[in-house]
Amino acid sequence: MPEGDTIYRSARALAKVLVGKHVTKFDTGYAHLASVNDDRPVVGRVIEKVAAQGKWLLMHFSGDLILVTHMLMSGSWHIYKTGKKWWSPRKAMRVLLEVEGWQAVAFNVPVAEFHTAASLLRKSSVPKLGPDLLSADYNIDAGYEALRARAASHPDEEIANVLLNQRVLAGLGNVYKSEVAFAARVHPFRRMSSITNDEMRQMADVAQRYMKANVLDGSGDGIVTYSGNRRTTHSANREERLWVYGRRGLECRRCGGTIEYRKQGSGARSTYWCPECQPWVGDGPAVKGLDVPVRRGRVGCS
Repeated sequence: MPEGDTIYRSARALAKVLVGKHVTKFDTGYAHLASVNDDRPVVGRVIEKVAAQGKWLLMHFSGDLILVTHMLMSGSWHIYKTGKKWWSPRKAMRVLLEVEGWQAVAFNVPVAEFHTAASLLRKSSVPKLGPDLLSADYNIDAGYEALRARAASHPDEEIANVLLNQRVLAGLGNVYKSEVAFAARVHPFRRMSSITNDEMRQMADVAQRYMKANVLDGSGDGIVTYSGNRRTTHSANREERLWVYGRRGLECRRCGGTIEYRKQGSGARSTYWCPECQPWVGDGPAVKGLDVPVRRGRVGCS
């Protein structure tokens, strides 16, 4: 599922082949985009910048026109050399942009809008985003302050739901939500009122480190980005790429306990945790996972 790291990598790849070039062809499966194109044609404009903001991808054209897309659960941008066969059927195409030598195609993208700089500020969700974990401006203090402010205004919210809230921290998705809570040894169902300042600061730190590690170009220290699913462990084994997400009933890679699972929040999103590494803190009985037979798995590196 696309999270902030996926969108960042998509924007980086699109920028390499599109920025500085004139649009030679535009097509869309959306009537509202076609209507804007009728009034303000895209063909002939120069693509000036492609950037990610949280889970949003923004493509800036000359003449104050911005294409804003959000992938939700299943959308994706593809890049092809002109004339090459697409991997997805044409009926899944939502936006097509062609420049000399290249095509950029958005498949099954559920949210696509044209904006001017002014309308982007007035009418879109982009200005309402919290600190972007992959922005050059992000720092641990900014992330900590965002979490602390949410704890003050919404003390009864559960921390994993807060980590998913793009108006608090922009970029985290369902996988990272569970992984970040695990790294900080925080039970994902704990209320914000029970989260300590040190725990908030640790989550603000590890959230950025996990995200940045998964957008590396393939050089330098740390976890190297590869073609496929993201990873948060340092194990070279692709079967041991995550600490808890998707590992219901398996042994914890850190302590050997059993990973638990439960749906959480209004969207019933899947949440995973280790009850030994992430002990319950708060009023009332501990939130427990759904019953599941224990499956013994390989224990990876810590």
